Amino acid sequence: MEIEQTALPGIGLKHEFTTHTGRRIGVVSHRTGRRDLIIYDKADPDRACENVQLNDDEADALVELLGAPRIVQRLNDLHREVEGLVSVQLPIVSGSPYDGRAMGEAAIRTRTGASVVAVVRGGQVNASPTPDFRFLAGDVVVVVGDEENTAAVANILTDG
Repeated sequence: MEIEQTALPGIGLKHEFTTHTGRRIGVVSHRTGRRDLIIYDKADPDRACENVQLNDDEADALVELLGAPRIVQRLNDLHREVEGLVSVQLPIVSGSPYDGRAMGEAAIRTRTGASVVAVVRGGQVNASPTPDFRFLAGDVVVVVGDEENTAAVANILTDG
C-alpha cells in the first residue's frame, strides 16, 4: 500500500492512502499536535466529506485499536519470512528484578540481540516502548529474536 506524504507549510504533514474499495483516507498532523482524520468523497477524491478532529486520548485509542492486531499480524508475517525468528510473550511477575524498573536498565538488546517490540499492560498494547518505560508486575513483554536470544531475555527478566 502506498502512503502519500505531503508537507503543509505552516500547518504540518498530511498522510493519505486509498483503501481497497477506492476510499481515500488521510491524517493531518498539525505542528500544534492536533490530528485530523479525513475521509474523502468517493466520487471526488479531492473533496473531504468528513473531518474528525482527534484529541490525544482519541488518537491514542485509535492507534491501540488499529495497531495491536497489526503488530501481531506483522510478527506472524515475519515468522513466515525469516527462518529462525520467534516472538515470545514474557510476563513480568511479582518479585522480578525489573518490576518497577525502566526497560533501559535491562539492556535487553545490548545483552541478547533480541528486541522488545511491545509491552501489554491491562489489555493495552504499548508498542515500541522507550528505554524509560517502567515494567510493572503483570506486564507481558513481547520479544522478537531467535530462540536463544529470547530465552536469554526470559532469564534477564526473571533472574536479573
